[in-house]
Amino acid sequence: MELMPSSEELSILLVEPSSTQQKIIQKALEETGVRHLAFADSIKSAIYAIKENEPDLVISSMYLPDGTAETLITLIKKHPETEHIHFMLVSSERNRDMLETLRQAGVIAILPKPFAHKDLQRAINATLDLSMEQEIDLELMDPHEMQVLIVDDSRLAQKHIRRVLESMGILNIDLAANGSDALTLMNDESYDLVITDYNMPEMDGIEFSHTIRMTEHLSHIPILMVASNADQPQLANITQEGVDAICDKVFDPETLRVLLHNILD
Repeated sequence: MELMPSSEELSILLVEPSSTQQKIIQKALEETGVRHLAFADSIKSAIYAIKENEPDLVISSMYLPDGTAETLITLIKKHPETEHIHFMLVSSERNRDMLETLRQAGVIAILPKPFAHKDLQRAINATLDLSMEQEIDLELMDPHEMQVLIVDDSRLAQKHIRRVLESMGILNIDLAANGSDALTLMNDESYDLVITDYNMPEMDGIEFSHTIRMTEHLSHIPILMVASNADQPQLANITQEGVDAICDKVFDPETLRVLLHNILD
């Protein structure tokens, strides 16, 4: 069995303009075992640092002298040579709309200032988990033979979910931008699992899930919904629409692994 790499092996770039915050976060990271840590204080210096010595994880503040974390993660994720780099936000920002793009982009974690040590450790573990690429062990299915459909209008979110699934050995994956496009694919292909976003144009996740359950030859397919507001009251009874499970859009591989076990086994 492959051993999980340790925090000491991780290379991290901390992008933080405040020297005080740099020291606070550096101390917290060192307490989790991180030894390879570089610093940047702007988007420009962060991109330069990534080109010079590519990190496993970028940890960034929301507001930087030359832009925001949204700009930085977009620059990282839009290039094939850097899109695999994991990203974590540390910010006191609470505005849900401000955080939405980062959630859609597939951040490993969004931590508040100040953050709890256990939350930082969980985010570090998520990075290690993705780096390890441990195949999921399902009792009733072979992950290599599974057919999965990801339905999300955000290409960055599609890429993130796909990458997490691939790290578990699930490689047969199709993509759709909304429920309407997904249903077209489902009429031509057979799927073992559908992972759908909640908020989408044309046909959202609720309507899409309801349509699947009302369509005889599709009704048996398990549905996992991801949502930026998974903790909101309006989604409390989501299972009534035929959804098997729901999780927050900022999720770690272990959370998805547990949900897949619950749904598929």
